[in-house]
Amino acid sequence: MFQTFIFSCLCLLYLTGAFCVEIYETHTISAMEGDSVILHTDVTDLQRDNVLLWTFGPQDAHIAKINRVHNEMFHNGADGRFRDRLKLDSQTGSLTITNVSTELNGLYKVEIVIENKVSSKNFIVKVYAHLPIPVITRYCPQNPPSSVSRYELLCSVVNVSRVTLSWYKGNSLLSSINVSDISSSVSLHLEVEYQDNNTYSCVLNNPISNQTQHPDITQLCQIHSDGEIRDLIQ
Repeated sequence: MFQTFIFSCLCLLYLTGAFCVEIYETHTISAMEGDSVILHTDVTDLQRDNVLLWTFGPQDAHIAKINRVHNEMFHNGADGRFRDRLKLDSQTGSLTITNVSTELNGLYKVEIVIENKVSSKNFIVKVYAHLPIPVITRYCPQNPPSSVSRYELLCSVVNVSRVTLSWYKGNSLLSSINVSDISSSVSLHLEVEYQDNNTYSCVLNNPISNQTQHPDITQLCQIHSDGEIRDLIQ
């Protein structure tokens, strides 16, 4: 998934002594853990006097550089997180990050000096973990009175972040909850009529993937040895 945001700003960029007024472009790239991400410079052929520098994070840690004048190229990660993950195209300066993980989320910048003119691009990389399949538990009242005509479904997931958990009836959204930070457990309740023949689904999703679980509401609730009536739907 790729998004672009362009805005103008007055800036002074420093790279090998060059200063200029520049237009920044910020691109947002989303990926799943284990994928490869390519950050394109849009340069077709770097020349001998061109200099290129890739940085990462708020501290602008250097991770890759090309200096044609001194024939220098290096792929360094500030704390080892980029070890064996970076590939630099010597012709275009584009950076490939392989086997991405959530620790590689953040801001990447590239500055290129071409004929004493500095161009710059920013990339925001968002890496999402693989989603677990939701677990649905059914709770029914024991020996319900005749006035009770509903039972409860509970959809749960564990160890998730930056996701939405939702209940649907057919294609209609019934309820949802958003999770931003890592949580040990997230659950969402739903009450269903005993004679309900609609199709329900619990959906866990992030911006680039989803997992869905369907309860079989035709199954009868069963009484367990502890006296509680429940049914776990895997």
